[in-house]
Amino acid sequence: MQARPSHRWPAATGGVIGFALVAGVSAVLAPFRPGMSRAIPALALVLPVVAAAVVGRRLAALVTAVAGAAAFSFAFVPPYDRVSIASAEDWAALAVFLVVALVVGTLVANEAQRRRAAEAQAAEVRALLVERERLREEADRVAVMEQVDRQRSALLRSVSHDLRTPLATIRAIASELRDGVDYPPGAREELLDLVGDEAERLNRIVENLLGLTRIETGALRPDRQPLALDELVEDRVRKLGRLLRHVDVEVAVPAELALVAADHVQLDQVVSNLVENAARHAPPGSTVRVSARQIGPSVEVSVQDEGDGIPDAERATIFEPFRAGRGGAAAGVGLAVCKAIVEAHGGHIGFESEVGHGARFWFTVPVHAG
Repeated sequence: MQARPSHRWPAATGGVIGFALVAGVSAVLAPFRPGMSRAIPALALVLPVVAAAVVGRRLAALVTAVAGAAAFSFAFVPPYDRVSIASAEDWAALAVFLVVALVVGTLVANEAQRRRAAEAQAAEVRALLVERERLREEADRVAVMEQVDRQRSALLRSVSHDLRTPLATIRAIASELRDGVDYPPGAREELLDLVGDEAERLNRIVENLLGLTRIETGALRPDRQPLALDELVEDRVRKLGRLLRHVDVEVAVPAELALVAADHVQLDQVVSNLVENAARHAPPGSTVRVSARQIGPSVEVSVQDEGDGIPDAERATIFEPFRAGRGGAAAGVGLAVCKAIVEAHGGHIGFESEVGHGARFWFTVPVHAG
């Protein structure tokens, strides 16, 4: 509906510009016509045709060419100041001018139209790219929201599963102790130790969740101090004694091992998560081995179990948060926290596993430079 006005107005504008330029060129060159070759005004009067073609396209160029031919005959073909063509030479000159003006005007109009079409196409392409980028950003936003929803659901499953067991144990023991149940000698102390172990387990779960929050907010910054790994490992294995009571534990961390530059609390969390992970998947009577050795400027710590190993389908996502654990229904964050802490210390973490023959998790931390 709006196509006609968009074509009509440029043609009218081009015609007006062409007429004005024809008049202007004629007025400027008229005083010099007695001693001037006719080729000069002919060439000069082609310029208004070009301008009209650029602005108003082919129709404006045609009208301006006719006006230019009339002006050429009127102002530059004797007798001057009236339209009079007395000879065949004048006819030829006028015809050549008109043909040249029309050809040039047509070519310029076509080129201008092609350029406008190219600009319109480029604008359309830019609009499509902008729309595509908007749709991509919208898709990314939706994907992020879906990921957040999945992680929120996984977190709820994790909290529901991982917290329920120790809480149930603590509540049951507390209820029995409050009711004054008569236990055999030593049983009361064992139950109190169990309450302490379950409370420690709750504390580790909360620390992992808080650690994940610090990771996501970029607030995980280790306070590196000289740290003796043999003392840290021995203390951690001792505190996890009840968790490890169904397996044999072998610790091979030399006392003369070089000190590492690490945050004690964070590295303790890494060792606790790896040892707890090994204990959870180690069959009764098997051996969990915790060892450390220096490799160049780093110390490597490894925790190995004799469980079923890591299935191939889980290996690519083993360090992602809220993944399903081996043989368990809960989604955990322990290994994801381990990875973030180790990398924040400038170290590396990885694993080796053969299905049916257990798994060995290892990580490195830099040796203390002092």
